[in-house]
Amino acid sequence: MSSRLFVSNKDESVRMFKNPLLDKISRIHFSMPLYIYVPLILFCFYRSLFVFQNAFWQVPLLIILGIFVWTFTEYFLHRFVFHYEPQNPIGQRIHFITHGVHHDYPNDSKRLVMVPAISLPLCVIFYTLFYYIIGKEYVDAYFIGYVAGYLFYDMTHYALHHTNFKSKFWLDLKRHHMHHHYLEPDRGFGVSTVFWDKVFRTMFKKMMAK
Repeated sequence: MSSRLFVSNKDESVRMFKNPLLDKISRIHFSMPLYIYVPLILFCFYRSLFVFQNAFWQVPLLIILGIFVWTFTEYFLHRFVFHYEPQNPIGQRIHFITHGVHHDYPNDSKRLVMVPAISLPLCVIFYTLFYYIIGKEYVDAYFIGYVAGYLFYDMTHYALHHTNFKSKFWLDLKRHHMHHHYLEPDRGFGVSTVFWDKVFRTMFKKMMAK
């Protein structure tokens, strides 16, 4: 659990880098991932159908698999990478840049989706990994789902902090994420779904006791 006690509830940003360019690229409008990754999804869709000629029944199955694997990636990264806090000044600084700043300024609208400087290298790494696991014939159809899952996560994360919901599904999801922020940051790591929190028993203690 983080030892930080400061939390701002305003839509405000803190300067993270002395270099103006680095500080500027640490902020991003929430719609930017759509402009980057929707074309990638369309490109993968084209390759899967017309280059590798995947069967029509294979594409939706691979897309569903990609979405499912993304949900686990989301949970794993949030729990074991973003919430890992090394006990040294450099590690603490890296943690603050990658995720700690979001817990200190949870409503900062410019730091609610992943910046391209982080998401693009991760995209290349994961595509390369899946290329060797799944094979070049099927990786593009699979990656459609994986990237779509990521986009849903990013858009959901922004919405949970800046949208007033009325439906029970979204209200429950928002309540889950706000509980993670304000009450038990060492639990509730799912953002777009609570499925893996239930699987790995990281739901909030009060909820687990019911």
